[in-house]
Amino acid sequence: MRALAAFLAARLVRALIAVWLVSTVVFVVMRLSGDPVPLLLPADAPRSEYARVPVQYAVFLGHVVRGDFGRSIHFREPAMRVAIGYLPATVELGLTAFALAVLVAVPVGVVSAVRRNTAVDHAAMAVALVGQSAPTFFLGILFILMLSLKAGLLPTSGRGDWTHLVLPAMTLGAFSMASIARLTRSALLEVLRQDYVRTARAKGLREWRVVVKHAFRNAAVPVLTITGLQLGTLLGASVVTETVFAWPGLGRLAIHSIYNRDYPIVQCVVFLSALVFIVINFVIDLTYGLLDPRIRPR
Repeated sequence: MRALAAFLAARLVRALIAVWLVSTVVFVVMRLSGDPVPLLLPADAPRSEYARVPVQYAVFLGHVVRGDFGRSIHFREPAMRVAIGYLPATVELGLTAFALAVLVAVPVGVVSAVRRNTAVDHAAMAVALVGQSAPTFFLGILFILMLSLKAGLLPTSGRGDWTHLVLPAMTLGAFSMASIARLTRSALLEVLRQDYVRTARAKGLREWRVVVKHAFRNAAVPVLTITGLQLGTLLGASVVTETVFAWPGLGRLAIHSIYNRDYPIVQCVVFLSALVFIVINFVIDLTYGLLDPRIRPR
């Protein structure tokens, strides 16, 4: 138990260091793009007032520890409160895209591995290659043209009922779907070549039982890794999709905040996105030991 706690504590410390580095880079780089002071003061403010407005880096870090990123320049409210207000839309879109990607990609990867070098395998991997290669904005515009403007099946933008969620979820989940499908296929093919799988087949077990009970569980560790990382990506990097479909989430909020030089909002969004990766990686580390006893620290 102590070894496991030390293992997870080390992972958490490294993740927190990464969050600090990201916050520092954003703090510096965002201020290189322009001076936010003119947005805070009237045009006739004396020069002495400009010297009092910039927030020092040490004060900024102290506020971050308390979850205080200052007040939004545009919304005139605490940045964390504004970001939390936009968070549900991003979570809704990210989780829907993730569920769609997993429900489609894992079965496709399993079928492709079981039917290796058949027409089904070639077709599935060709579609997956397109999903990984096509830019997100291109897929989004293509879906809008085909399914909204021409077919009239789904709305083009905004957040409302489930119909507004279909196109953004398909667009956001396309890359993850392709990545998970290809990795599932590769991992399962590697396991299917092992001796214990041949032994299970020699015992007369049905193929589906060999694949599901013996092979897939041992192939699940790399699949779990890419799946967890893709979940973090979907929740924290949906800027393009939210912009194309005018989805009121954190990504669209970050873009507008950058245009407005609303640095407290930008820093808060980056911090929340990094925190998502920390939590997801922490959960993955816990799950590793359940799936593969060899990974458990001794």
